[in-house]
Amino acid sequence: MRLEVHSTSPETVDTPLMVVPVTSDRTLERVGELSRLDRVIGGVASRAASAGDFRGRGTDRVLGYRVGAEGPARVLFLGVGSSESLTPEKVRGAAGEAVRAAEGHRVSSLSFCLGHLGAGAGSGLAQAAAEGLVLGAWRFDELKELAGPEPEGAGGEKSAPRVESASLIGSSSPEWREAVRVGHAFAGGENLARTLQARPGNVATPSHLAAEAVRIAKEVGLGSEVLGPAEMEAEGMGALLSVARGSDQEPRLIVLRHRGGRPGEAPLVLVGKGLTFDAGGISLKPAKGMEDMKYDMSGGAAVLGAMRAIGQLGLSANVTGVVPSSENLLNGSATKPGDVVRSRAGKTIEVINTDAEGRLILADALHYAAGWNPAAIVDCATLTGACVIALGHHRSAVLGSDDALVEELRGAGDAAGEPCWPLPLDAEYRRQLDSDFADLKNVGGRAGGTITAACFLSEFVGSAPWAHLDIAGTAYGKTKKPYLRNGPAGNPCRLLLEWVRARVAA
Repeated sequence: MRLEVHSTSPETVDTPLMVVPVTSDRTLERVGELSRLDRVIGGVASRAASAGDFRGRGTDRVLGYRVGAEGPARVLFLGVGSSESLTPEKVRGAAGEAVRAAEGHRVSSLSFCLGHLGAGAGSGLAQAAAEGLVLGAWRFDELKELAGPEPEGAGGEKSAPRVESASLIGSSSPEWREAVRVGHAFAGGENLARTLQARPGNVATPSHLAAEAVRIAKEVGLGSEVLGPAEMEAEGMGALLSVARGSDQEPRLIVLRHRGGRPGEAPLVLVGKGLTFDAGGISLKPAKGMEDMKYDMSGGAAVLGAMRAIGQLGLSANVTGVVPSSENLLNGSATKPGDVVRSRAGKTIEVINTDAEGRLILADALHYAAGWNPAAIVDCATLTGACVIALGHHRSAVLGSDDALVEELRGAGDAAGEPCWPLPLDAEYRRQLDSDFADLKNVGGRAGGTITAACFLSEFVGSAPWAHLDIAGTAYGKTKKPYLRNGPAGNPCRLLLEWVRARVAA
């Protein structure tokens, strides 16, 4: 989506759709800009307000059509609640609703008005609006046949044109323009992650992810490196290779480097699980819902999207993205329950359940990254169903070895609208991983499954400050957020970006 920034009076803008968020304390009769827009549509909104039907509440909506020759063809007023409760997430949602309205009216462009919100319409809201517009416009139809005549009575996404451009009306200050640039890049990175997530397992293989990573690196000026089976063998990555044994698809370890900081400065490392399809291996999953296991690479997709945005924005930090990628299938060579494998760290792992494979590929990737003496490591993975039981689909879990880092990620998640919640990582949970035959087991039983999975990962990060995001409940699924669609969410791409940006600003 193309975004433009204008400080033009909104009632003079020639646009097929003008969308205007309205707070309950800055109503039409109090704000001249809104009154002038209402006159364009013949006073429809003021009549609705007089009848008590539009008071700026979160569910209030008024749509009107231009009655004269000039101004917006349509004006949609959206209630967003009080100014005191106006958050970036509410603006993000309103921008997403604007895109849905444009799709409903079959128009490919729109304008979104923020300037009337006064001092509250700072750069943070401008960034959120840009994100909501770009995220809302994303649609995955690259595998659909959209050509040919439309069936009689057809509607919905197939018939709706893409919303290709939007104007943000409010300010043309450098701060606003920069905020929109950042929001556009953040959402663009997350949309890339969503596209990779949406591609099925026969398309988005480990080699496909590696090729996309190399393409991204060339596009935004990142360094790239891809390790295949031979290089992994030389590195002693027995845990990662053990997962890939059951598949005909070769594994890949993807590394992208952004060198925006001082030479030699310790990097921030983002690690994402890139399991492109997870059947569970010998510990086979139930058939129902297995098609969603193409989403088991969501953490890797988020890291690739974040690295693209970091390179595009030229953030002043050294940042390295690492994505271990494989499939988890089953054949005569597949790892069996009870097998013992040796990790890159030298620790042996008794594989109790082959469906706990994500932690195996992450173990070698984390140990590989720890060798760079990073300033911090953050990994993200659709790791445990237990996380969905604990936190549902509203928050990711965050656990780590560094309390300050965990709090940084909580703040970044709140800013991005991708919140996370801390769980403990105490020594008593680690004892659940004790093995009679190896240094540790890959599962610690049903109790505290999200915590014991993180305990397992903690064995491979060395002394680096480290945190783990379990995104099993937030990376994909059904959503009520107007700027998302059902399916891939891209979470936690924007969380990671907000964290890196905060580190740069610190």
